[in-house]
Amino acid sequence: MRVLVTGGAGSFGQAFVRAVLPDAERVVVFSRDEGKHARFAEALQAPPEKMRFFLGDVRDQARLEQAMYGIDTVVHAAAIKRIDVVSYHPVETVRTNVLGTINVIQAAISQGVKRVMLISSDKAADPANLYGATKLVAEFAAVQANAHAVPRGTCVACVRYGNILGSRGSVIHIWRRQLAAGEPLTLTNPDCTRFWMTLPQAVAFVRSSLTLMRGGEVFVPRLPSMRLGDLAEVVAPLHLVKVIGMRPGGEKQHETLVTAAELTRTIVTDTRLIIEPTLQTWTRRPWALDGHQAGGRRQARADEEHVRTGIMTRLARARALAVVACLSGASV
Repeated sequence: MRVLVTGGAGSFGQAFVRAVLPDAERVVVFSRDEGKHARFAEALQAPPEKMRFFLGDVRDQARLEQAMYGIDTVVHAAAIKRIDVVSYHPVETVRTNVLGTINVIQAAISQGVKRVMLISSDKAADPANLYGATKLVAEFAAVQANAHAVPRGTCVACVRYGNILGSRGSVIHIWRRQLAAGEPLTLTNPDCTRFWMTLPQAVAFVRSSLTLMRGGEVFVPRLPSMRLGDLAEVVAPLHLVKVIGMRPGGEKQHETLVTAAELTRTIVTDTRLIIEPTLQTWTRRPWALDGHQAGGRRQARADEEHVRTGIMTRLARARALAVVACLSGASV
């Protein structure tokens, strides 16, 4: 595999690069942060003939094309994500998250890349803020790009998942700083529910989705969700909590992985949900022909309440809390 990762110096990008580097023929980190490039390169100590760092911006299609020369797989993780930043800089967010995604896809097609995977977010499902809206548009652009990409030898798909435990800027990361300073844990709303996965789980899910993709799918992992109040209790039992209210810019009380409208075209397997395109004008085998359709549709209806609102069984919540307990441990 010869892979390029946009946003490759971020939390997910670095984890993905470390996972694929041993077996990859070539790995390219594409990012606009020279400081992160330098620190990551120093930490990796990878041979230059196998590992390259390209300083660039996804808004620059020509630079993307240079970086993608000889590449067969692109993982597009670059995005402006922070809700407060997105709200204050809406035009810049659109330029990066939407137009940048289009640039990545067009550059990949022009360079003969075989697979492009967009990293999306559960915020794209019934979006309540601009970040989610830009990710939804990016998903539509990625899915429908297959109409002209597939005939040219390029397949494009998406993965959509929830919050990554312990990544930079995540609530766990914030709480660790607050605990170290002896401060209360800040909570927007203890009754908010969020879907969670670990960084290794996210990397593994993207890698497995790359092997499965046929072009036009949105792959969604079957994730546990939990209340923020429960998460805080596991991370720091009996520690003082300060409720600060929902952040400006648009936050939901309950996130969604798959919308009610999408359930009618969602295939359910043991490990993931696969959302089929609303309109398919390119040639590829629909997942419904693999024997998933009937059982998957019944299971989708049975799981609808959990998928749409984040409500889960006590057993699933206990498993989720156990994951957090193992992840936080003594390091928190």
